Amino acid sequence: MNICRLEHVDLHYREDGDPDGKPVAFSNSLGTDYRLWDPILPFLPAGLRLIRYDMRGHGLSSCPAPPYPMGALVSDAEALLDHLGVRDSVFVGCSIGGMIAQGLAVKRPDQVRAMVLSNTAVKIGTTEMWQERIDAVKSGGIEALADAVMERWFSREFRATPELAAWRNMLTRQPDDGYIGGSSAISGTDFHTTTANLTLPTLVIAGSEDGSTPPDLVRETAELVTGSRFALIRKAGHVPMVEKPEEFAGHLTAFLGNLEHD
Repeated sequence: MNICRLEHVDLHYREDGDPDGKPVAFSNSLGTDYRLWDPILPFLPAGLRLIRYDMRGHGLSSCPAPPYPMGALVSDAEALLDHLGVRDSVFVGCSIGGMIAQGLAVKRPDQVRAMVLSNTAVKIGTTEMWQERIDAVKSGGIEALADAVMERWFSREFRATPELAAWRNMLTRQPDDGYIGGSSAISGTDFHTTTANLTLPTLVIAGSEDGSTPPDLVRETAELVTGSRFALIRKAGHVPMVEKPEEFAGHLTAFLGNLEHD
């Protein structure tokens, strides 16, 4: 088990693939841990250095008291990549992880040569909406939100499979404070101005059945980044790497290949 001990948080992380390969870093969504990316790993090409970590308050990382500023989450990713000696990574983020990617690309362009923004936006939801969810978790735990979250995350077809139970369990086993902290970070974030100034190679992925970040919202973010590529994965919701792992990995692999030829 790998732990990166920082000043205010301990981050649990894992490396797979070729330690001397091109680094690809992954940042998970709210209410998940780094296993979110497990389904796509068998479909990725050899020769990559694959870095995954649990965001603070999630998985086996420590859980500081909320709220969490988005800047703290960006700094966590920055410090982890510094700890691992990573430069020029492709940073892949889903939902809040995609917000972290945007913030890190602005703050540390030496660490991020390209980014993949999955099911995310420059601004997600409203302050009032996130406060309602925070209040619900404070009064009833994550369990109070779990069924509604599953509806937003997954297509109707996937929700009818036995596999849904595992992802629901992953959600409800995250610390309440971690979910509250992440919610507060999203609530306070609007990256419209800074992301609109980014020019690095960018792939933006949406799921056609996403109830958290609908395709039109994701596409609007893609349109802010000059030269970005947009991909829509059909019959998938908020976490298409789970529902359509081979298709998701195909888009990522093609993007990585294009980087080497640009």
